[in-house]
Amino acid sequence: MPTEEGQDLIDLTREICDKELRPKVDDAERAAATDESFPTEVFRTLGAAGLLSLPHPEEFGGYGQPYEVYLQVVEEIASAWMSVAVGVSVHSLTAYPVTTFGTPEQRAALLPGMLSGDQLGAYCLSEPLAGSDVGSMTTRAVGEGGSDGEPTAYRLRGRKAWISHAGHADYYTTFARTSDDGGRGLSCFVVPADASGLSFGTPERKMGLHCDTVREVMYDDVPVDATRRVGAEGEGMAIALSALDAGRLGIAAAATGLAQSALDLATSYAKERQQFGRPISANQGLAFLVADMEAAVTSARATYLHAARLKDAGRAFSKEAAVAKLIATDAAMRVTTDAVQVLGGAGYTQDFPAERYMREAKVTQIFEGTNQIQRLVISRHVFR
Repeated sequence: MPTEEGQDLIDLTREICDKELRPKVDDAERAAATDESFPTEVFRTLGAAGLLSLPHPEEFGGYGQPYEVYLQVVEEIASAWMSVAVGVSVHSLTAYPVTTFGTPEQRAALLPGMLSGDQLGAYCLSEPLAGSDVGSMTTRAVGEGGSDGEPTAYRLRGRKAWISHAGHADYYTTFARTSDDGGRGLSCFVVPADASGLSFGTPERKMGLHCDTVREVMYDDVPVDATRRVGAEGEGMAIALSALDAGRLGIAAAATGLAQSALDLATSYAKERQQFGRPISANQGLAFLVADMEAAVTSARATYLHAARLKDAGRAFSKEAAVAKLIATDAAMRVTTDAVQVLGGAGYTQDFPAERYMREAKVTQIFEGTNQIQRLVISRHVFR
């Protein structure tokens, strides 16, 4: 269970969601589908409340909260505005390499900005031809200078794809190839947004999550000082995989919040909608459908909290993170689809958010590792 401080943060999040997020989400998502707007002010509000830095160390501006509390905050935000919840998870992911693998000097230099709420990060791993197969990435970092064989700077060349916050972020946590040794040849860099040679593609026209701007990021001889390389050369794959374990829990929590909103909408509608002289909730066929939706949401929440508690205890949680991501996102797709069914024709219109929930749920089965990849991860752990 959360401590009193943790519960206060969850309650604060719920209050901010009710006052600042829910009144804006529908109009903002519709507008962003055509005008490419981005909810910068919303992220600033969350940052000012300390909600962008919850699981990170207090000495660098974080709140030092357990992952269990952080994920419940993400779930609350997702229940109000899924695009923003995904953004909060992505931002935490961008700071994770420095928090976990950075030197004391890097933590002191970079984390105060990352965790202040004034900066937003982007996580640059996927490429046009390297999604699930991270080891095949071609973006390259070429070392420069240094008389002892240790570079003093790098030049980054290549392209990243499907990058949230691209064009709006203040820094880009980037993985690039420093040798041709497959997955062992990757390294991690924190690239400032004002670096020369950094540019962005046209925003992707997506099915949903319109306020989560996604673009290609292009690196044309982008200079990066060696002090911004996190870890040694060749440690990038280990850093990326470790970060993705944590990131998968963020998506699991967000998917659970989205499913909860769909369930709440379906329940409210079923109690009010009258057919044949009684509410449709009195029909056993529909009531059983809603019961299955409740069971799916409860199961999703249980799996991500279990994995979070393992992480907080310092125990291995890679398999459990994959299970949570798989269960929660499949549940979100199923529950949002069933919510449209409960609302009937009304669910297929934009008069209700059910259709938006359904569109937003689909991508949760794809990003942070497709659910087919999660099954691969789980099966390897089981048979190990």
